[in-house]
Amino acid sequence: MNVTEAVISRRSVREFLDKPVDKAVLERVLETAQRSPSGGNTQPWNAIVATGEPLRKLLAAVAEVLPQGPAAHKPEYAVYPPELDGAYKERRFGVGEAMYAALDIPRDNKMARLMWFARNFRAFDAPVLMLVHTPRYMGPPQWSDIGMWLQTVALLLREEGLDCCFQEAWAIYTLQIRQCFAIPDDHIFFCGVAIGYRDAQAPVNNFPVPRAPLEEAVSWEGF
Repeated sequence: MNVTEAVISRRSVREFLDKPVDKAVLERVLETAQRSPSGGNTQPWNAIVATGEPLRKLLAAVAEVLPQGPAAHKPEYAVYPPELDGAYKERRFGVGEAMYAALDIPRDNKMARLMWFARNFRAFDAPVLMLVHTPRYMGPPQWSDIGMWLQTVALLLREEGLDCCFQEAWAIYTLQIRQCFAIPDDHIFFCGVAIGYRDAQAPVNNFPVPRAPLEEAVSWEGF
């Protein structure tokens, strides 16, 4: 697989096969991903890679508070800005509606949509969940570095025949994450990354996710 194939075939996978992931493969991916760029070579990414009993403990802790709804949410940052509007807002809600259409869950079936959303907190049954954090004093440039690292990880996973789903949704259950894993107090939790083998037959892994045309994002000068 070349880089272009990895980029084109990568997507947020929300249904995984019941198949374990070899630690040696993950070590190879993450070791190579250490070559990701970062300003001043700060390498501000930190992660915990969980599977088995430690992961089950976290999923159980979240399942216990899930019925409390927003009362149990303790996010350490806003996943989306409240000012999100225009094309950015349309893209966000557009992909959500496309996903629910693929799942055959209509807009008026609120309970079914909530039940599906709750699958975020089973990591979509992925066998591995990576929990990403960074020192609190890191600013937007370092968060951008973390994004470049995560994209590198995603493409290397594709090279290994694996897939992932970046899950900022986990930010609302930071309290439970900190109870289960040793994230330093002076670090902020960023996101979860569900990792495993894609269920290629699942409708939720096959609906189209359009991208904006290049002219909406890029302007050219001097060419």
